[in-house]
Formats: sequence, structure tokens, C-alpha cells
Amino acid sequence: MNSSIIKKKDIEKTNASRLSDVINEELGLITVSDFGGGEGIQMQGLDSQYTLILIDNQPIIGRSAGTLDLDRISVGNIKQVEIVRGASSSLYGNEALAGVINIITDEPKKGFNGSLSSSYETHNTLDNNISLSFSNKNFKSTFFINRYSSDGYDLNQNDELNTVNKFRNSTLQLKLGYQINKNFDIKLNSRYFSQSIDNIASDLLSGESFTAEDNINLSVTHKSKKINTDLDIYFTSFYGDEYLDDDNGERFSESFYDQILFKPEIKSIYSLNKMDNIVLGFGFKHESLNRTYFDINPKQNSPFAYFQYDYHPNEKINLIFGGRFDKFEEYKSQISPKFSGRYRIDDSNSLKLSLGYGFKAPDFRQLYFNFSNTSVGYSVIGYNVINSVINQLIEEGQIANIIIPLSDFNTPLKPESSLSINIGYDRIFNDYISIKSNLFVNSTKNLIDYRVIANKTNGQNVFSYYNINNVSTYGLEVETKFKADNNFDISFGYQLLYAFDIDARRLFEKGEVYARENPSSPAFRLKKSDYFGLYNRSRHMGVLKINYTNPEKNFSSNFRLKYRSKYGLYDSNSNNYLDIYDDFVKGYITANFSFNKNLKKNFIVSSGIENIFNYKDPNNIQNLSGRILYLKLKYRIN
Repeated sequence: MNSSIIKKKDIEKTNASRLSDVINEELGLITVSDFGGGEGIQMQGLDSQYTLILIDNQPIIGRSAGTLDLDRISVGNIKQVEIVRGASSSLYGNEALAGVINIITDEPKKGFNGSLSSSYETHNTLDNNISLSFSNKNFKSTFFINRYSSDGYDLNQNDELNTVNKFRNSTLQLKLGYQINKNFDIKLNSRYFSQSIDNIASDLLSGESFTAEDNINLSVTHKSKKINTDLDIYFTSFYGDEYLDDDNGERFSESFYDQILFKPEIKSIYSLNKMDNIVLGFGFKHESLNRTYFDINPKQNSPFAYFQYDYHPNEKINLIFGGRFDKFEEYKSQISPKFSGRYRIDDSNSLKLSLGYGFKAPDFRQLYFNFSNTSVGYSVIGYNVINSVINQLIEEGQIANIIIPLSDFNTPLKPESSLSINIGYDRIFNDYISIKSNLFVNSTKNLIDYRVIANKTNGQNVFSYYNINNVSTYGLEVETKFKADNNFDISFGYQLLYAFDIDARRLFEKGEVYARENPSSPAFRLKKSDYFGLYNRSRHMGVLKINYTNPEKNFSSNFRLKYRSKYGLYDSNSNNYLDIYDDFVKGYITANFSFNKNLKKNFIVSSGIENIFNYKDPNNIQNLSGRILYLKLKYRIN
């Protein structure tokens, strides 16, 4: 499949502290800020809500408007990050519509080992880590704790709010493993995360936002000559609470969010021979959510089963066939097939092909949300509660007229789905130069958007969700590596991306879309070539990495450049589409440099500069705070 691995040594070279820092320097991936300042990941032109995030093969919950904030995840104990691009619901199920990011944490080495590290950077940002591990013949354990805090920053001095408020968070992870005998292993993996953020809405309103996350996974493994079986029992919860008080200390507003996921799963791998194997798995997911603006506490029970056949007809060909079935109560069940294959032409050339299906079921917010803005007056209502809430608003005299008939909501909201195709070609020219290329196409249907369904008597609108958009993203990814020797290497990657709303492009083709160069100028008809595509997508992206290691003097350094071409964030000429006459965020380059020096056998000092060119765009880009300097100290115990 179109996949890549970021290894621990590569993470350590960059001195990254959060997962968003690592992911943002990968080809074809870009971190984008949500309305709350969280960092989500855009993959092959698909939004962050469509990428499944795993830690040690288990899903992480607690998304804000579909985005899972990557800044929640420390990299201090990460062994490697596995990235699968393209629809992957055949094994992973819901949310793997764009791809999967799997964070694998450290396993203990033999004996007692550990490390202590501390870094300080601009904005009074502190990142402290303690990692300890012990392993003998039968027992394994790892302990990790991270403390991360910052004073935040403000990109716009003309308002009274900070771009990012002061925050502090902690991560604690404990992994235990015991080998009962040569056939049985038992493991316990637990993780806890908590974060507090100063919640400042104005000079008169302030409070706090608090979040907490628990993950517990009990795993039992049985191994035999032909069959390996894993039983996983996984539980995770995410809790959030925020409030605002006025200057008199009176409570102005308060909201909470409490989500739970329980997932038992059993998986068996049957080895037909040394090369071929069959994977069979089944399980059950129970999910519930209790939060502000919900009239009920929704629950979802969904059993699932999956199958995969890894087949090697000869030494040159590897084929994988697979599929998964997910059953849902509230909407149509899903069957997710997959096929992928690799053909090794010779020792220097190989071809890869993968076809996958992905889906994302409607979330609880899209189904059960019941929110009315008290200051402005608009309402947002989930699809499944439209009839009851609208009828209540009618009885209260709040509805002026119905725009969308309530009968349109009698059929279930459909899951969003995607068919992805990736075709890759890898070439090794010699010991020094290699190239990887990949053509990708994602055809996505039934994307869920919101629309006005009624007008209120106060002049505001009532919004709800519906299936409408059919989206296509396609392009090319090319990555070249040059290795001069064991001490010096350069890599360069480029992505070309086209991302379109199919229905919008048809309207441009028919000449049914108009624009004005300014509000007072006459409207003119737009052509097909005038349609730019989806919002917040760049046509071109490039990554350059240069690494140098000097083993004689015990130091290493690396330099990284990332380029993102122009993109549009909103429709500035009021025709509801992004065309070439709209306002665009200008393309930009960010550059990072890091330096690592081994002073003694176990002591490392690191320093570096992030965003060397001090690029800032306060109006459009909130996750670039300007130039950042840092210093890091690390001590290894072994």
C-alpha cells in the first residue's frame, strides 16, 4: 500500500515535541488548525476528520468538530509512526476514509534503561520527559511521563484575545507484559492525558477549559506453529469541560463533553506456509456520548468482522485481498473491500497497486446536536432530532417558515464513503540515488454538509446536516533520495494535488456561475478553468530534507524546508465557490534547523531554530507563531 514509516531516529534528529511537528514535515500531509486552535491532519486533499488516529493500534477519541488535535500526543516515547495513505476501512473500519496514522510507542530493551530530557523554547514553552523501562526473560515494563506547557502567543495585537492561550498538559503511560510460557503472553497498556487551557473570551469573561483522556488495553496472545491469536479488550474515555465567568465571578456559560468507547476484538493469523497467511478478526464496538446541547445520551453498538489473505504466487508478486463488515443500528451497514499488490520487476524496480474503500459514519453531533446561539439567535439541529425540535420551535412561535420539508429527514443520513486508487513505482538507480512515485485518486461520495432548513421569526436561520457533496481528489507524489555516504543524505518530495467538488465543477462547465472583480463591477460568467477547487487545498507542496552526521566529533545536524502554494479559505466574491478571482492565502516556505551533540556517552545537548524565515500570517495561519528558538538536554540511563 501507499505507506511510510517515520522512525524514532528521524524524530530525534528534528527534536520535535508534539506529533503535529513530525507529521507536518511529511510529503502530502499538512496540519491545519480548527476553530479551537487544534492541529488536525489533511491527507491527499481530504479533511482531518477522515483520517483515523491510532496509538498502539487502538483508536483515539475526543474530536472537536471532526478534528482530533495532534498536539495532544507527545513524541517522547514514540518508537515509530506508521502512515497509510488511501481509504483503509477494510481493516480499520470507521473514520479511515482518507488513511490511517498509527503511533507505536516504545518497547523495553533488555535490562534497565531510561532517559531524562528537558527542553525550553520561545513563548516560555517547556517540554519535560521521563522514560524508564525494564525487561528480563518473562517480564517487560515501560513507564513514561511528559509535562508540556506554554504561555501561548498572540499574532494580532489589535484585539484583546490571544491566538493561543496559556496551557499546560501531562501524559502518563504504563506498559506491562508477562510471558506465561512460550505460547502465552499477556500485556497491559494504559495511558492518561490531561490538559488545562486558560479560557479568555474578553476583558470581562474568563475561565478554563479542561480535557482528560484515558486509554486501557488488555491483550492476550497465544502462539502456535500455524496460528497466532490476539484477544484485545480496549476501553477509552474522553472528558472535556469549559466555563466562562464574568468580572463579578458569576458563571456566564458552561459546557461539557463525555465520550466512551469500549471495543473487545479477537484476531487470528493462520500461516499457510512461510510466505502466505490468512487474517480473520471480529469484534464489537460500544460508543456513547453525553454532552451539552444534546437532549438525549446517544449510544451506538456496532459488531464487525474482517478478513485478509496475503498471497505470494511467486518471489516477484505479492497480492493482498481483504474486506470488512460493520453493522450499525442508526444507518446502513458497510462492506469495505480492499485489494493491493506489488510486482518486483527486478532488484531495482517495483510496481505497487492498491484499491481500497473507506467510510465515515455520521457522528453523534451530526445526528443529535441541538444548539441555539443565545446572542446571535441561530440554531443547529442534528439530523435525527429534526422533527421533534422543529415541532417544539413551531409550538413556541420561533419558526417563520419551513424551507426543507420535514419528510426529507425520514430516511437515514448516509455514511460518507470513498474509493481510493494508488499506483506506485519505485526505482533504485544505484547505492546513492532512489526515487518513489505514486499516482492517487480518491472519489468521495455523500459528504455531509449543513444547510438552512428553516427561517426563524428573529430573522436568523435553523441549520441541519445532509448528504450532498461528491468530491474528487487526485494527484502525484514523487520522492527522491540521494545518499552521498553514511554521513550525508538529501531527500526531496513533491506533491501535485487537484481537489474538486464534482457538482460545482459541472456548474462551471455549464456556465452557470458568475463573479465580480469588485462589488461595483458588472457580473461575468466563469469558465471551467476558473474553478480552483476545494477550500484550504494547495495545488503544489514540496519538502526538502538535508541530514549530516559526524561520528568522529559526535554531532549531527539537519535542515528542513517545506513549501505550500497558495490556497483559498473562503469565498470572497459571494458566488459560493472558490474561483481564481477570489482572495487567496499566498504560498510560503518554512525552514527548520536542528543540531545534536553527544557530549559524553549518555549526555546529549540539542538546539535549533523553527521557522527560520520568521514567516507569519496572523489573519489566515494561526499555527505559525514566528521564529522559535529552543535548547534541549537529554540524559540516557543504561
